[in-house]
Amino acid sequence: MTDDTHTIRTGELTATIKAHGAELCSLKDAAGVEFIWQAGPAWPRHAPLLFPIVGRLADDELRHRGKTYRMTQHGFARDSRFAWTERGEHSCALALEDSEATRALYPFAFRLVVTYMLDEAGLDVVLTIVNTGEETLPASLGGHPAFNWPLQAGASKEGHALSFANEESFPVRRLDGGLLRAATEPSPVKGTVLPLSESLFSDDAVIFDRINSNSVRYAAGQGASTGPWLKMSWRGFRELGVWSKPSGAPFLCIEPWRGYASPAGFAGEFSDKPGLMHIAVGAEEELSYRIEVGSS
Repeated sequence: MTDDTHTIRTGELTATIKAHGAELCSLKDAAGVEFIWQAGPAWPRHAPLLFPIVGRLADDELRHRGKTYRMTQHGFARDSRFAWTERGEHSCALALEDSEATRALYPFAFRLVVTYMLDEAGLDVVLTIVNTGEETLPASLGGHPAFNWPLQAGASKEGHALSFANEESFPVRRLDGGLLRAATEPSPVKGTVLPLSESLFSDDAVIFDRINSNSVRYAAGQGASTGPWLKMSWRGFRELGVWSKPSGAPFLCIEPWRGYASPAGFAGEFSDKPGLMHIAVGAEEELSYRIEVGSS
């Protein structure tokens, strides 16, 4: 354990978290199987937290009360150092508060607390935003965990699939220049199953802005009888992004979101941006997701 990282353990699992970005950087089972992408050359992150925006704003500009602030894709939390508030054997917590540096980008007071709790079957990630200011807090929040794809060395990427808890027949959204395209596309999910292939991401992320499910299982295809698998479930999030590099890369991101990129053509006040939470003065919003892992 260092001031930069903390590892939590049970008999079955270990997870390592970094102070930089409060980022999960490892999740292993008892056999040493690593589920988290190890930030290779294709993409230098593991599981960044997206705050106070998810996606991109038009021209990377946030407008509030006649002033313009520069806010780049996914916000600043992923590149900020969080302070440890708890460092235990099975859990840890970190916090980020507004500062002169954050207010130069985002003129609001906040406290963001990230709590990791490990048990024998999986990892819970609880995200709490507190409005510590004197005006309504407009914000988005998202998880962005990247998992190895394939999950097992030597397996076929195309042999993997996502299996949703419910049918996902609503159209999906895509991006143009990082902004939400107005037109929708037919869902690529066949009933409850989304077959995975590199070509699925040739047009960037698949965005489920009308998600029916609150969980999804990621594993090799239904014909495979053995191998690692994981299940993600979420609470409080309203959208889901699924992404890998359009050029192809050995990871898959399953991203529960509360919010999304600015719609193409939107250039209004930040507080009017679609998809935001509006947290009252003194109130808080709690969202969470859980990663369960195993092998069959």
